[in-house]
Amino acid sequence: MKTITAKEFDEKFDKGQDITEYLDFSKAKRLKNLGKLKTETRKVNVDFPEWIIEALDNEAKKIGVTRQSIIKVWIAERLKEETRDLQVS
Repeated sequence: MKTITAKEFDEKFDKGQDITEYLDFSKAKRLKNLGKLKTETRKVNVDFPEWIIEALDNEAKKIGVTRQSIIKVWIAERLKEETRDLQVS
């Protein structure tokens, strides 16, 4: 598997270029019902204190992604946990 920076990956993706050579599908999971997956995006604005932005930037830099990417991943992970907790209860 080839490697590139997150910025290069995002640029290739945004340009519609093939990025599959940079992905590891060994642990990928197939969704059962793609029709239920809502992929349309909407913009939201969130105000954070300066210390949170600095911490987000530091964490994003450590793993080589953008601030926006780390926010989206962390929120998605938390929502997945919360949803799982609701289903178990």
